[in-house]
This record gives sequence, C-alpha cells and structure tokens, in this order.
Amino acid sequence: MKPAPFRYHAPRTIDDAVALLAETAGADGRILAGGQSLVPTMAFRLARPAHLIDINAIAALERLTVEDGKLCIGACVRHAAFHRPVVDGPLGRLLATVVAHIAHYPIRNRGTFCGSIAHADPASEWCALVTALDGEMVARSLRGTRVIPAHEFFQGMMSTALDDDELLIEVRLPILPVTTRFGFHEFSRRAGDFAVAMALATYVTEDGKIAGPRLAVGGAEANPRRVAEAEHLLAGCAPDEATFAAAADAAAAAVDPLDDPTNPAAFRRDLVRTVTRRALEQAA
Repeated sequence: MKPAPFRYHAPRTIDDAVALLAETAGADGRILAGGQSLVPTMAFRLARPAHLIDINAIAALERLTVEDGKLCIGACVRHAAFHRPVVDGPLGRLLATVVAHIAHYPIRNRGTFCGSIAHADPASEWCALVTALDGEMVARSLRGTRVIPAHEFFQGMMSTALDDDELLIEVRLPILPVTTRFGFHEFSRRAGDFAVAMALATYVTEDGKIAGPRLAVGGAEANPRRVAEAEHLLAGCAPDEATFAAAADAAAAAVDPLDDPTNPAAFRRDLVRTVTRRALEQAA
C-alpha cells in the first residue's frame, strides 16, 4: 500500500517546527525524524497524518554534547552515533553496549534516539535506559519549554506525557560516576526482533557492598520502569549470586507482564527473572 495523502513541511528552525506543530496538531500533524516507525505505519495506512513535519533540516537538533554534568542528545541524533562511546567513562560504554541490540544496522543508521523515546514502544532499549538512569525529556511548544523526568514521561504502551503540540527536542542523561558498574541483557526470538523482556542494572560498590542500585525492566510490561523491590534487596548487600537471585525473584514478582498467544504472561515473568539476573551478573 501507499500512504494516504498528506502535506509535507520542512522547517529550518525549532521555532518554525513548533509553530507548524501547533497549527497542525488538530489534524494529526506528525513529526518525521528517522521515520523507522512512522513511515511503515503510514505505508499500511495505520497512521494517516494530514501533515508531516520533517525536522531533519534543523541543525540545532543534531547536537550531542555534555552540559552541566549531563549528556544532551538532540532530536535528530541517530542510533548509529552511539556505536562507539560518545563520552568517556561508563555512560559512553553503556550506550555503545545497548545500541548493538537495537534492530538492524540500516535502521540504526536512520532511526533516532529521541524518536524511539517519543514512540515509547514497550520493547525499546532506549526507553529502558532512560528510565534506569532517570533521564530527562525536554519538550518545546508555543507555551514554552518544559523538562519531563522519565518516571513521569512514560505513561503506558506507546503513550507519553507529550502533548499533541509539543516537540521532543532533547533527552538528557546524567554522566555516570567512573566507578559505576552496569549490565544489560535482553531476550528476543531472533537478533534484531523486538525484545520480549530486558533488564538494565547499574550500581557502584562501597566497601564490597552495592550502593545506589538502579534496575529497570523493559519489554515485559506496557512501559519500562525501575523495580524498587529489587533495588531495595540489592542495596547494602554483596554483589554475589545469592543477592542477584533474590533481586531477580523480586523483579519477576513485581512485574505485571503483558500477555499474548506467542508470549504468555507466565513466560514473560520467567524471562524477567532471567534477564535481571544476567544483567546483574554482567555488572559484577
């Protein structure tokens, strides 16, 4: 099939894009960045936006820089930018580790980090990462700019706190301490397929004990989230097999897994246990 008719816009500035979005939001105006999710749904006419606002010509949205202790990722930064560490230390290595799990190489060359966040697919690796690190989403509209923390941003399956007239212009991630350990593990049926479940863990060790643990689970529920029950069991304990097993059991018990004929809820729950344990083992 081919997309339904639409009007194409190519703004050159953020202000122009925001103005166009405000004008066309009532007619299902959509933002085009990488297009790896939007364009296929348009081709099948599952999405029929009357207006398409292509932001790829906006140079200000290509920025990838560190400011005030945070990595700022503009709306037009591609997944492929993270194939190699973009900053020194654990954060750069973590991003390079996670990006290798995203779809396939051609998609990573075109798709964008912020596009994945705005799309909010439950199986998105970047959404799980932003959740684990308590990232911030920067949204712009004619009303001004607001910063939305990750725990408020993701509100369900492919649902976010963005209003129809708001453009996600940037995601900010905290620069991790140099002593941070991290692990990431996901399960998918084939390499490049959507993940059925994933876990991302970070922590530091103080006197041989885990401090500041963060554990986020994605893919298994309608949206990614940190699992406080597992983090509580990790804090202050030795990073050993018994601790990791207890945290994995807690994560599996805490989730409300999605259920479908291919991946029943009980199967996803068991996967959460496995990917959590393996992510923690990687971090160790």
